[in-house]
Amino acid sequence: MAAVRERPLSPHLTIWRWGPHMVVSILHRITGAGLSVVGLAVLAWWLMALAGSGDDYAAFQQHATSWYGLLVLAGLTWAFFQHTFSGLRHLLMDTGQGFELRANKAGAVATIVLGLFATALVWAYWSGALA
Repeated sequence: MAAVRERPLSPHLTIWRWGPHMVVSILHRITGAGLSVVGLAVLAWWLMALAGSGDDYAAFQQHATSWYGLLVLAGLTWAFFQHTFSGLRHLLMDTGQGFELRANKAGAVATIVLGLFATALVWAYWSGALA
């Protein structure tokens, strides 16, 4: 009878050193799922409120302008920009550029910074601070 050999283990998250490129890759998946689930739910609610009565829209507006509504909207804004810039980074990498470790890390950090900056810029404009 042949001896049973253990199958080799593939690498897992406990042996890899975390870096910005890993964080951005994981955030890309999370923001895509969040935009699909939460973003579409908020969009559908808003459209149904528009198509409904004035009371329906007033109820939506009351929730959207509350502290938790603004938090959700700000989170969706950040998720949109983070996912967009991360997608552009992946598109650039699909052309064969940016695979060197230094360029990859710089691109990942730039993705995070640009996502936060664009979100702050949009909310500053919407709040009237830049008007």
